[in-house]
Amino acid sequence: MIALQFIEFGAVVASACYGILLASRKRMDFVGLFCVACAVAFGGGTLRDLCLDRQPLFWIQNGQYPVIVFGLAAVGAIAPGTMLRLERRLAIPDALGLGLFTIVGTGYAVEAEAPLFVAALIGVMTGAFGGVIADVICNEVPTIFRPAPLYASCSFAGAWVYIGGECLGWEHSLTLALSLGTVVFFRLASLKWDWRLPSVSHPEDPSGG
Repeated sequence: MIALQFIEFGAVVASACYGILLASRKRMDFVGLFCVACAVAFGGGTLRDLCLDRQPLFWIQNGQYPVIVFGLAAVGAIAPGTMLRLERRLAIPDALGLGLFTIVGTGYAVEAEAPLFVAALIGVMTGAFGGVIADVICNEVPTIFRPAPLYASCSFAGAWVYIGGECLGWEHSLTLALSLGTVVFFRLASLKWDWRLPSVSHPEDPSGG
């Protein structure tokens, strides 16, 4: 439990940085930066807590999380150059946030004795749903809903590595490292080499209309 809380803290920071960089691309003000950062940092975990009936929500129970996100957004607004210099490394906090939140979501679902497939889906939900909300706020079609380098699939693979490690009794630190490494590797590799799932092609309308 303690390990998952530390990982969750890292996930919040990494995801908030990604959200701030994403909002900076849209030239938003401080309120926009803060809202997008909160969406990425808290969106997936909120949905996870609701599905697992965990109360209070994790960012309410850990009141320092919104304060940290507020501070990061303030830095992004006051010294935008600091964040913009990191923009070309946007993929790194994106991949880290996805991987860390995937582990946390899967871990809490396993602790709640959810069916393994459901636990993997909750891991993906925790990792990816915040990005979906942020994309909607930024008026973009969410990455996981359009032909794009692998995203949710990377999370799904990492979730199963975590579940496999837990079922096989691996050392917990090894399970965490391998599952995080799986998500980050596949996410960065998919961006570099444009790995993506094929889009569904619709047959031509037989009516010709």
